Amino acid sequence: MTTAALMNQQFRLAARPVGMPKRSDWEQLTEPVREITDGEIVIKVLYLSLDPAMRGWMNEGKSYIRPVAIGETMRAGGVGVIVASKSDKFAVGDTVSGGTGVQQYWVGAADDKSGNFYKIFPAMAPLTTWLNTLGMPGMTGYFGLIESGQPKAGETVVVSGAAGAVGMTVGQVAKQLGCRVVGIAGGKEKCDFVVNELGFDACIDYKNSAVKDGLKEHCPNGVDVYFDNVGGDILDTVLTRINLRARIVICGAISQYNNTTPVKGPANYLSLLVNRARMEGIVVFDYADRYHLGVAAMAKWMQEGTFKSREDVVDGLENFPEALLMLFEGKNFGKLVLKVADA
Repeated sequence: MTTAALMNQQFRLAARPVGMPKRSDWEQLTEPVREITDGEIVIKVLYLSLDPAMRGWMNEGKSYIRPVAIGETMRAGGVGVIVASKSDKFAVGDTVSGGTGVQQYWVGAADDKSGNFYKIFPAMAPLTTWLNTLGMPGMTGYFGLIESGQPKAGETVVVSGAAGAVGMTVGQVAKQLGCRVVGIAGGKEKCDFVVNELGFDACIDYKNSAVKDGLKEHCPNGVDVYFDNVGGDILDTVLTRINLRARIVICGAISQYNNTTPVKGPANYLSLLVNRARMEGIVVFDYADRYHLGVAAMAKWMQEGTFKSREDVVDGLENFPEALLMLFEGKNFGKLVLKVADA
């Protein structure tokens, strides 16, 4: 097809946010989709993944991935359909996932390294699930827990952000491995979901009760694995309850991402020494060559009815700035996804 009639709406980073991102930190613009050359494709973006990590990508400074440049289309994972192709790798009509960015159309080489596009199969699971359990959050939870947490049957696993995209995967994988699982989440509705729908053994409502008391009640034998998505005071509190040779997996610190003051580190880190425990950071891209193994395992569990995926979908690309803030205000319930277009 010719792309001459297609117009691409996108969000570019206009300024580096101080604290919470504001709409003025973004430039929203529309431009024509260019014609493609040999080896290139055009992807119509259908859904975008909104993730806490996006806040870090807006900052200057060295990290595991380069920051988004001022004036650059905001980085984001997405799923979409190929609407034009001059590549042998993808055909028109293929459904793909990869780094689409916050826009309606992605245009470039089919083998682009930053896009890292691969085919997905809508018949296996809904498209939104490919941005959750079968996508980057799911791979983060699956490999982060198994590789860094190294849980053993009968051990107690605690996960913060338990009702979020990564947390729900971590807890369910741990249950599949025979562990006792205790979540930490904000609000009764989220805690009920974690226990009644996802099968966690217990959940601590940090908004309405003391995490310290909840850990004492629900982890009477201590904590063997803690998968941390929030950092701050909750990390500090869990460190007071860890067992000998415990493993602490540092996945994220959403409580700290919009700080205008220095990030708060763990004051109780000497518990690591006393308990000969290990704290390790994880980045999902380290496991990219094994994603297919995680997809196969969790897809099987979902087909068996023992594993669930939940997405919170916001409609409309124009709502991107406000939708992103939901992550940091605790307003999303499940994996936050932005719907860009119908298939």
